[in-house]
Amino acid sequence: MSRIGRLPINLPKGVEVIVDNNNLITVKGTLGTLTQKIDPAIKVNVADNVVSLTRETDQKEHRAMHGLYRALIANMIKGVSEGFKTVQEVIGVGYKVQVQGQILEMSLGFSHNVYFELPKEIKCETVTEKGKDPLIIMTSIDKQLLGQVAAKIRSLRKPEPYKGKGIRFQGEIVRKKAGKAAAK
Repeated sequence: MSRIGRLPINLPKGVEVIVDNNNLITVKGTLGTLTQKIDPAIKVNVADNVVSLTRETDQKEHRAMHGLYRALIANMIKGVSEGFKTVQEVIGVGYKVQVQGQILEMSLGFSHNVYFELPKEIKCETVTEKGKDPLIIMTSIDKQLLGQVAAKIRSLRKPEPYKGKGIRFQGEIVRKKAGKAAAK
């Protein structure tokens, strides 16, 4: 069996998991509701505040899906009870960010500002303190969507290896290159 897939998921207080006949899982919690369609080869059992998953066969595809769906359901449960958060740093002289509603406006050294429309499921705030790099703080109950949006924002100006300018996740280490050696 899959080492991840066979682990039971304990339900926190206030979280409800509903399994539909069409293999549609709905997780309701204090922060919101998430749904996920799963493969018919994976069976989900909810009993005594514990969610467990089983698979029909030992085929390679079913073994892979067993662990995948267990991780997705665990992330849904954590999302509706606690939520997820990402913090990104915008490093560079003159780089600025500000959010207006669901539009993130970024000045990233291009000839024009970059406007990025955020999905309605994501809440965003920016922090700009004097003498420090601006921060983009995003929160959501959907880990998958949050990671995808954060990666898209990072791709607008990836950290470059010579000066380290760009958008990076907080705590991310960018290996710097030495650059050209001076000619004699």
